[in-house]
Amino acid sequence: MRPVTRQSRRTGLLVVVLAFLTVLGGAAPSARADSYDNQVAQNKQQAAANKAARDQLTSSLENTNAALAQAALDLQASELRLPQAQAELTAAQDDLASAQREATIIAGRLQDARDQETSISQTIQADVARSTAVRQALGEMARQAYRGGGEISSLSVALGAQSTDEFIATYGAVSSALRAQAQSLAGLQQVQADNRNSQARLTAVRGRITELKAEADAKVVEADQARAHAQERTAEIAALIAQQAASKQVMADQLAAEQAQQAQLDAEAAALTASLNDIIAKQNAARAAAGVRGPINGAMFANPTSTNPMFVTSPYGWRLQPILKIYRLHAGVDLRAYCNTPIYAGRAGTVEWAKWVNGYGNQVMINHGYVNNSSLMSSYNHMNTVVVSAGQSVAQGQLVGYAGMTGGVSTGCHLHFEAYVNGAVVNPEPLLGLA
Repeated sequence: MRPVTRQSRRTGLLVVVLAFLTVLGGAAPSARADSYDNQVAQNKQQAAANKAARDQLTSSLENTNAALAQAALDLQASELRLPQAQAELTAAQDDLASAQREATIIAGRLQDARDQETSISQTIQADVARSTAVRQALGEMARQAYRGGGEISSLSVALGAQSTDEFIATYGAVSSALRAQAQSLAGLQQVQADNRNSQARLTAVRGRITELKAEADAKVVEADQARAHAQERTAEIAALIAQQAASKQVMADQLAAEQAQQAQLDAEAAALTASLNDIIAKQNAARAAAGVRGPINGAMFANPTSTNPMFVTSPYGWRLQPILKIYRLHAGVDLRAYCNTPIYAGRAGTVEWAKWVNGYGNQVMINHGYVNNSSLMSSYNHMNTVVVSAGQSVAQGQLVGYAGMTGGVSTGCHLHFEAYVNGAVVNPEPLLGLA
């Protein structure tokens, strides 16, 4: 069996490194770092895209049944997360399989090393037995020589022989004994050399066994971590699938209620329009001599929020309601206003009402009278509290309430501001000087 030398260990380590790089697809450390950076960048982009999608959905769900809207948001969140979780599960399963394969290879190498240890140990035991036998033989020779009268040499044999025949016989026996003694000494030296070599090999093999045990333990830890990660992702995927099923069930249960609520909102919108038209009709009766109505152009309102300058978080316009698959008019503009910050009258006028309106929460409606013979009104919605009452006159910039998020689905507090010209809602951005 070939001894394990330092050179062979170095060669083996190089083979292991090359094999490891092959498993990694030949990627150098810098390439792995670049790949990691790309993964981080992709995750950040995905997170940003997920947030944008969620914000867009949240905005489109304003004035939607809260349970239905939340179910839609939960369904979207699970649908966005599920592919990532599945990809992470695949990666964890690949890591586990790789760790198990490498652990099998290491286990085989460890068994080979242990087999070598057993074989070398047996060789050492045999060498020790041979050495003992040779030593015993040499000892026996020495004792026989001592009993025979001391040192045996060719001269003593020649001087002590009584005849030629005796000399020949004695000399042959002495020569055989000397040759046996020389062979025994040479055998003892060879056994000792073999033993030293075996001991060196045994030390090297035992060192390799220690290294392989450490590698095997590390692979066990790595495999356990990969297994735990895979189990976590499996549990998460099961939870996401269950969440999707639950969200879809909630959506199915709430859809009828949402449709009824939509009909109610439409009816209330019609009632609001009728109420505004009734107010305008009464004003027109008092202004029978009013001339031809002209357009209302330019900035008619001051900043109604305490955020300066004004910041639009959601513009005026049509948008698709993703649950009912219908288009709804976002009939105003959402302005940034933090929770419980002041909301001001954008223009002087009279408070028509300050009350709760479904879909709008706490609403203040202000009548600003006629501009170019056209009626102009504005409403301030979703406020946490109001501080004015119906019939009260307010000046431009006067406090009317505090920002909130009542009456609708929202990611945070804001002011939903609407403007009405002759009872019809219009894009308020130009009237706020924003366009």
